[in-house]
Amino acid sequence: MSVSNLSVSQQRAVTDLFRRIAPIVDELGELFAAHKHELAVVGGSVRDVFLGRIGNDLDLTTDARPEWVLEIVKDWADSVWTVGIDFGTVGVRKGNWVLEITTYRSESYDPASRKPEVVYGETLEADLERRDFAVNAMAVRLPGHEFVDPYGGLADLAAKTLRTPGTPQQSFDDDPLRMLRAARFASQLGFTVDPAVVAAMTAMADRIEIVSAERIRDELDKLICGADPRAGLGLLVDTGLAAHVLPELPKLRLEIDEHHRHKDVYEHTLIVLEQAIALEAAGPDRVLRWAALLHDVGKPKTRRYEDAGRVSFHHHELVGAQLAKKRLGELRFPKDVVADVSRLVELHLRFHGYGTGEWTDSAVRRYVRDAGHLLERLHKLTRADCTTRNKRKALALSRTYDQLEERIARLAEEEELAKMRPELDGNEIQQILGVGPGPVVGKAYKFLLDMRLDQGIVGKDAAREALLSWARDHGVTPGA
Repeated sequence: MSVSNLSVSQQRAVTDLFRRIAPIVDELGELFAAHKHELAVVGGSVRDVFLGRIGNDLDLTTDARPEWVLEIVKDWADSVWTVGIDFGTVGVRKGNWVLEITTYRSESYDPASRKPEVVYGETLEADLERRDFAVNAMAVRLPGHEFVDPYGGLADLAAKTLRTPGTPQQSFDDDPLRMLRAARFASQLGFTVDPAVVAAMTAMADRIEIVSAERIRDELDKLICGADPRAGLGLLVDTGLAAHVLPELPKLRLEIDEHHRHKDVYEHTLIVLEQAIALEAAGPDRVLRWAALLHDVGKPKTRRYEDAGRVSFHHHELVGAQLAKKRLGELRFPKDVVADVSRLVELHLRFHGYGTGEWTDSAVRRYVRDAGHLLERLHKLTRADCTTRNKRKALALSRTYDQLEERIARLAEEEELAKMRPELDGNEIQQILGVGPGPVVGKAYKFLLDMRLDQGIVGKDAAREALLSWARDHGVTPGA
């Protein structure tokens, strides 16, 4: 292994990498060499070795064209897929390993197109030059294990700095999505972005509009689910990129003058996001994080100046829910994510009607019913939304919410709140009223559900009498 330019610890990292992957990649490297083609482990797979994050997915690069790659691996791989072949990538599975083999290439955007144009390259060094950042422009040749780092990626890795191999202007012109990727790496890896890169991001922010919504969504989602989303989001806002991909966020920077004081909504939002993350039980919760980020996006549209210098944001949760739904929909998020996030935004203020515990059992049941499967996330979002510096007020809010959760738990145990349904089902309603399926059954079901929420469990006999009384009041004649 040619690693003379590495420190002892770095040599050990590369040695550990190849101890794990050698049976696979050396075999594949020899196979490519036998066909007179080059092969190298590249990019994030090499970077992650030095970060101590070795997975079972590997990125490789070669001078072989995709059709030649298919020919070389056809008898070696357990399975092959070609979903990315238009961009020069062939997917391969061998045992537990998933390999993506991409032909040396460069790519750039035509100003009139949302899809990058791929041009195949001839050398590894030229392929590394077209990569997004120097920390991703390192490679290890196969099967000889020669470490290749022409752009100082290892030094940048040690300094936790993001630079581009060439000029940032050229890099971002080739693929504007790299500007978002810089912010994503700031969140995921805790890296600082080089000032020249930040300047280029600021100057070229409008170029991001040529990129498809799906690619933008994926980068934003990875950023939000990173270890430090505040760092990435701050970079997007400061460079002006957020105005193009998530405009609701910079709009939260509401001006605050000496006569109209209120919380800095932008800073409050970032704190809520951080506090929500701290409440996660098992890894990043994408729905909770997006809800925390978007929970107050309705405030700019609903801000009103009141008497005595007060500021109000009446119904901002309803406006915010619609804005969240619109933004996530435009970013092509799955429908269930859009629905869940917008619902949490809509419900995030509901607790504040609880006061100091005056809610009836009926109101608690409705709170649970309205939250549905989002109840635990609503608990976390509500708690995270407390950013007051007044310790006495914060403690009082926390204790009040503790009490609400205790009441929910008690009612859940007594009444099975998770299965909140009327005491008579649709078939029973039809039998009692002597009607077939239709609108009357739906209205009767809603009446019984409302009664269940208001009164709790009353028993089937009482529910039957109430249903018959409702039918008489609404002109429904049983058996008619």
